Amino acid sequence: MTNNEELRKIQFTGKSSYIVSLPKEWVLDLGLKQGDQVTIVRQGTSTLQITPSRHHTKVMETEDATFEINPDDESSVIVRKLVSLYFLGFKTINVKPKVGRLKTSQRLAVKDAVKRVLMGTEIIADSTDGITIQVLINLFELTIDGAFKRMLLIAKSMQNDALLALEEANFDLANEVINSDDEVDRFSFYIIRQLKIAIQNEHMLKEMGFENARSCLGYRVIVKNIERVGDHAVGIAKDLLEFKKPVRKSVMDGIREMSNFSLSVLDEACLALFKKDFVQAEIAIQKTVEITRYEKKLLENIKSLRDDEEVYRVRRMIENIRRVSEYASDIAEIVMNMTIEKTLRKQ
Repeated sequence: MTNNEELRKIQFTGKSSYIVSLPKEWVLDLGLKQGDQVTIVRQGTSTLQITPSRHHTKVMETEDATFEINPDDESSVIVRKLVSLYFLGFKTINVKPKVGRLKTSQRLAVKDAVKRVLMGTEIIADSTDGITIQVLINLFELTIDGAFKRMLLIAKSMQNDALLALEEANFDLANEVINSDDEVDRFSFYIIRQLKIAIQNEHMLKEMGFENARSCLGYRVIVKNIERVGDHAVGIAKDLLEFKKPVRKSVMDGIREMSNFSLSVLDEACLALFKKDFVQAEIAIQKTVEITRYEKKLLENIKSLRDDEEVYRVRRMIENIRRVSEYASDIAEIVMNMTIEKTLRKQ
């Protein structure tokens, strides 16, 4: 018998019911109480699986946390603390001054963070004596896969819009791309928060579709890669704002072609993730090697350019786009690691 096993006697009650008591520690860990429901699933001929009902959410999010701000705390320090508490899964976060009152700059930093990066949060109390932030979004209202798909869509749109802004010398569109990076970060922070909650609770892990905590770690790295895709799109947009002029069309056609390829490979890698498909991930990795063909063609193209500044700009764009393909390869490799056991079972 292992440390996780307990022997319990079957008892007979009433005229036709058999009962077995539940371990007290298990009930307390899940925050269950008398009257709560559990789901019992028969697995095979000799095994029963007992889990809390889907509507039971008490264990999913810790109730509240309070952190105090020193008068000399800078905005960046405050925001980092706030994001850390958001990651830990607190339902309510209270921000209070350690002494005196909150400075105007400190209050603005908190409110700006809530607006820009903390998805599903609202300020329910705001004064110089403190700010109370509540997480309103339910864990099942926006699934991890749902948030990831929206994050991926925004990051891909950012790259396409960045190239369009460069082609048209559209400075407004370039600024929109830069602002969209906040949206990517919001989804990233939200997903990280959900992953941390899942790791802390085995029941939540299964509810969110993960077989084990190791898969959460892989998903965390994947999310970071998509976040970086958005960062590279911002880099392309900033190029236009820095140099104030487009790149010639003959070169832009090749850049667009390379970009379309890198995004298509990213799509294939993420599709493998959603399908949990080892073979699809393997195909995506093999395909990413083809990015060198587009890169060599572009580098050959810019040899004829006499403008050193434009050569420098194009080289930077090639680097940004090639990285997207590398992230796709990394994602596909993680999917293979997450799904390799399934292929062994099939064999």
